[in-house]
Amino acid sequence: MQRKNYLLKKSAFAMIMAISVIVIISTIMALSLAMTAETTKKTTDLYLYEQAVLLSKSAAEYALLQISQNPPCSVNNLNFTQDSIYNINVDIHYIYTNPSPCIATPPPGGIDYFTITTPEQNGSVLMDITVSVTDENITSEPIKYFRRSIQKL
Repeated sequence: MQRKNYLLKKSAFAMIMAISVIVIISTIMALSLAMTAETTKKTTDLYLYEQAVLLSKSAAEYALLQISQNPPCSVNNLNFTQDSIYNINVDIHYIYTNPSPCIATPPPGGIDYFTITTPEQNGSVLMDITVSVTDENITSEPIKYFRRSIQKL
């Protein structure tokens, strides 16, 4: 009888060990799955943010191209979308010494941000560039990048 009782104690201990190993492995797997989902979301958000940074630089160059192709002070705001994901808005303010060529341009053109007195800064433009993600299916948190740039005309 002692042998039979010994086998029962040994198999009960083995059952407890098997259950504890299963619980430990399932906990590790649940943590791993949660970390994978969080890492994927962070990677997507980081990719979208880096794209917004690059698009803001491209928008500044595009705004300078539009300013150079149009009459002085006629371009004040540019709005466009990229891949139906990003909304890009460029607000343009001109910086000139007196007399400013913007005064001769009728509204909505002809908006001086301010006038300056140094000839070195004459003919500059201040651009406020905002890039935001408009598609809520891609990310749950709003991603918005703002850049202010002063460019010489």
